Amino acid sequence: MLIDDNESDNYYHEFVIKKNDCADQVIVCESGEKALEYLQNAAQKGNPNPDIIFLDINMPGMSGWQFLTEYNKLDKEMQGKVIVVMLTAFERADDKQKATESGSLIKYKTKPLTVEMLNEVYDKYFVATDTQG
Repeated sequence: MLIDDNESDNYYHEFVIKKNDCADQVIVCESGEKALEYLQNAAQKGNPNPDIIFLDINMPGMSGWQFLTEYNKLDKEMQGKVIVVMLTAFERADDKQKATESGSLIKYKTKPLTVEMLNEVYDKYFVATDTQG
């Protein structure tokens, strides 16, 4: 799942994910509110929960931090097995520290999403799981 208010970033990040053949489906939400709505309704609509969320920090309305607060309130089955990667246009020390302290956050990276970043997350959290059977 991509959560970013920037249409160009979403387009490019979706392209990187599809080109690297790392996902069956890429869900794009242009706001935290839309992403929460998708997650809350996924089961009843027959939609899959994402395995990974690439989340922009600075968005109008609901920021990435506010999304995480609301996301952590969802029932565990609505959350799915999710790894959250916080993406930012500008790396700031206080954001990086806040990300480190977040329970649901695994990675904090500077945009754009690259094949190397994607492979790092995929290799660490999915390949190891696949080989354990």
